[in-house]
Amino acid sequence: MNRYLTGGIAALMALAPVAAMAHTGTGGTLAATHGFLHPLSGLDHVLAMIAVGVFAAQLGGRALWAVPVAFVLAMVAGGALGYAGMTLPMVEPGIALSVIVMGVAVAAGLRLPMGAAMALVAVFAVFHGHAHGAEGAGAGSFAGYAVGFVAATALLHGAGIVLSLLLDRMSGSAALNSKRLMGSAGALAGAAILIG
Repeated sequence: MNRYLTGGIAALMALAPVAAMAHTGTGGTLAATHGFLHPLSGLDHVLAMIAVGVFAAQLGGRALWAVPVAFVLAMVAGGALGYAGMTLPMVEPGIALSVIVMGVAVAAGLRLPMGAAMALVAVFAVFHGHAHGAEGAGAGSFAGYAVGFVAATALLHGAGIVLSLLLDRMSGSAALNSKRLMGSAGALAGAAILIG
């Protein structure tokens, strides 16, 4: 488990230079900065993406990286649709539902087969990506903008993975209860977002 924790921290640190790009403010850098900030600006995005990281960590093994990668790839596809101005029905409800479902998955300790877990997060990722792409349609190049929102998403997934691995170091019942509480709070927040 220590190698996963070390790897997660290293991945988070590797992404830190993306935030430094905000200082130049021109061309692709401006688009990347705008893309980086968008996922961090909404509680719904933050909660869902951290929950994906926790979910991947609770599955363990290859799912630790495969589930977040599936999310990111589907999110980029959804982002391209939104950036191009293509409509996708139920984007905001889909995002809120992702917070609810991922919160329940964490709270219940859901252990899906890796392919099913990847498909589940990929469906929700399309909605998140579409929202990111639609928001950034005037931000400049899609490639630069996508680099930004992919980096922020990976950072949030990494935070969820590290959080889960740290919780796993606690005594068995404390870790389980903490994850149940965290997942339940996320699901309730998602329900409030969906209703509100």
